[in-house]
Amino acid sequence: MELFSNLILGFETALTLQNLMYCFIGCFVGTAIGVLPGIGPLVTIAMLLPITFNLPPTPAMIMLAGIYYGSQYGGSTTSILVNLPGETASVVTCLDGYQMSKNGRAGPALAIAAIGSFVAGSIGTLMIGLFGPPLAEVALEFGAAEYFSLMLMALVAASCLAHGDMVKSIAMVFLGLLMGIIGTDVNSGMARFSFGIAELTDGIGFTVVAVGLFALAEICKNLENPEPQEVFTNKIHGLMPTMADLKSSAFPVLRGTMVGAFFGILPGTGPSVSAFTSYMVEKKLAKDPSRFGKGAIEGVAAPEAANNAAAQTAFIPTLTLGIPGSATMALMLGALTIQGIAPGPQVMTSKPDLFWGLIASMWIGNLMLVVLNLPLVGLWVKLLKIPYRWLFPSIVMFCAIGNFSINNSAMDVYLCAMFAVLGYFLMKLQCEPAPLILGYVLGPLMEENLRRALLISRGDPTVFFTRPISGAFMALSILLLIVMVLPAIRKKKEQAYTEGGG
Repeated sequence: MELFSNLILGFETALTLQNLMYCFIGCFVGTAIGVLPGIGPLVTIAMLLPITFNLPPTPAMIMLAGIYYGSQYGGSTTSILVNLPGETASVVTCLDGYQMSKNGRAGPALAIAAIGSFVAGSIGTLMIGLFGPPLAEVALEFGAAEYFSLMLMALVAASCLAHGDMVKSIAMVFLGLLMGIIGTDVNSGMARFSFGIAELTDGIGFTVVAVGLFALAEICKNLENPEPQEVFTNKIHGLMPTMADLKSSAFPVLRGTMVGAFFGILPGTGPSVSAFTSYMVEKKLAKDPSRFGKGAIEGVAAPEAANNAAAQTAFIPTLTLGIPGSATMALMLGALTIQGIAPGPQVMTSKPDLFWGLIASMWIGNLMLVVLNLPLVGLWVKLLKIPYRWLFPSIVMFCAIGNFSINNSAMDVYLCAMFAVLGYFLMKLQCEPAPLILGYVLGPLMEENLRRALLISRGDPTVFFTRPISGAFMALSILLLIVMVLPAIRKKKEQAYTEGGG
């Protein structure tokens, strides 16, 4: 009964005119940036963070959440029509979605993608409402040692599960942790790593790092690539899928939802991993796997359901534990801290209207997205005709204005440009910036809980292992490292053996 009363509070909050407007803005912008290749939700949320500074917390979070899950919908449109994934998680949808459009079945492909996304999004939102409160109640019992161990495990998991070299990912986490402690030491009041620059004594602003590393660095990367010219011009017929299509898609949508819901909760995975995994699951379960890649509707239904379910359930650890599982969730957490709200389980008790209003807005947003995506397909395709060279100057201008407006400081704009250069070189070195932003967000919180735990235990470091929950998190962190490091060591030994002529 408590869940129903909380949901009523949530819908009362979400259905106000202001919150509905920001939900629509978030869904519309999310769909648009999902359609446009080379922008993505991470860049957009980073770019819009300064704007949220002047908004109340609830509409700000509703808008940013709408951008995140809205981009998962938008990405499928160009994957199906143009074979061009607007969003990373939509890469898998290209395999069968584009083949369906070539076979004259673009309408059913778009409809199944929208229906699968809606079902998965709704189930994912329900899971937040069901599992969020019990998890937050458990988290309220955590002490400083448990929080430190949990954050350590999240960073280790993000490093191990991130794309690319694990050593580089761990190095990015350490760099992020070091960046997070720039500023004034809370205990001693001494400036750390400020190099005598007065502006750095307050630390580096979150929006400065996020906009530089993601928005501006991504622009530099995109300008290197030639612009795609091919745009789907055929008229789309028959949006309504047949009964056979719905029957073929029903179980793939449910399986994709379950896969996405699981991966969404895990740190460092997110919609992309869940979409690939669900596609492989469907291919394994199919009676005729050879149909995949040639226009199998299951190859559209399952990945689209998976990436939307993952986008929703990623909010569970972020909202209840204050632990972001991905770079996008770290930005959402940053938006909370900008509003002066301490992330963690206390958000549910201290700001119930924010928590439940956000959950209710996800249902409303998913419904808006179905209405937005299918009738406005023509508009989204026309967006692809806008050359990127026309878009990027306005994006750079908004980034600079947004960073300057927070503190009225030119130093923030210069620092943002420095992080853009850093982000660009990190991409060139194939170093994922996502673990860096996670380390940056969690660094100050980890330091605070580490100091508090050692203060309570009078300097005894075994407190992290002797307390049962904390010890379990530490053991899982060590296990994760062993599981990921051992295959790499074995591979190196095999290479050395073969090169030695063994």
